[in-house]
Amino acid sequence: MLEIYLSDEAGKLQEINEISKGCWINLTNPTAEEIDYVVTHLNIPVEFMKDALDDEERSRIEKEDNDILIIIDYPYITHDEAGFPIYETIPIGMIIADNCFVTVSLKETPILESFKRNKIKGFYSFKRTRFSLQILYAISTYFLRYLKQINRKTDEIEKELHQSMKNKEIYAFLALQKSLVYFSTSLKSNKAVLEKILRLNYLKMYEEDKDLLEDVIIENTQAIEMADTYTVILNSMMDVFASIISNNLNSVMKFLASITVILAFPTIVASIYGMNVELPFQHEPHTFFFIILTAILLSSATAIVFWKKRFF
Repeated sequence: MLEIYLSDEAGKLQEINEISKGCWINLTNPTAEEIDYVVTHLNIPVEFMKDALDDEERSRIEKEDNDILIIIDYPYITHDEAGFPIYETIPIGMIIADNCFVTVSLKETPILESFKRNKIKGFYSFKRTRFSLQILYAISTYFLRYLKQINRKTDEIEKELHQSMKNKEIYAFLALQKSLVYFSTSLKSNKAVLEKILRLNYLKMYEEDKDLLEDVIIENTQAIEMADTYTVILNSMMDVFASIISNNLNSVMKFLASITVILAFPTIVASIYGMNVELPFQHEPHTFFFIILTAILLSSATAIVFWKKRFF
């Protein structure tokens, strides 16, 4: 999909039909014809486009002539076969050409939707350096937002695990653990790119742009620390709750074993007086009630002993 936007003098973004000076070109899972159209009009390396569409591409910044490519990972939500949410990352490419700004990605992202709807303060399509930094800042905030969601889901699963004897919650933990690995790896790669942008003079930045870049680095660093902290916590919880599930199962088995022993006494008494031999009091009229009372007393005494020993 190919979209072309241009900010007017008032800063309002409008969609246009052709590439023009100062426009923003957004490509989402583009066709070969769309890639060729943009590459031909802007005279940018086709490798810039193809690298950004590789879902395994590492984060980096690259300059060729006057064209600059920034590839950064951004987060998105998917689900595994069991329906558990997994937070993964995928690259997005930002190409700063002579007169235009290009974004390339395999999937649609809500990060760019905020720009399309004019919800970003101080956004202009022709301010290419500022635009790239604003996208980087938005990506960092989305990482933080999704990390908080992971933390909330962890708390929800923790409450369920206290009484659980199933593996469903463990699988949910594994999905979150996988998400944190993706986030931690991508955030650290993004950090290297941000530091390189700050260190090198690839982008022409005003003082406000430098302040924005520093804010991006701070947000990214905070996200890295959160991801590392949640990873440590989740790893510890996985071990603890695996033991809790096993202990819950042992408690149920102990309870069932206690009930089996308690119910065994009536069976034993009934079996003895059901034997086809001469038995004491077999001709007495109240023998049946005596047998029932004996079975109840034995079961009750056993139940009291087990209760005092906290078998159930």
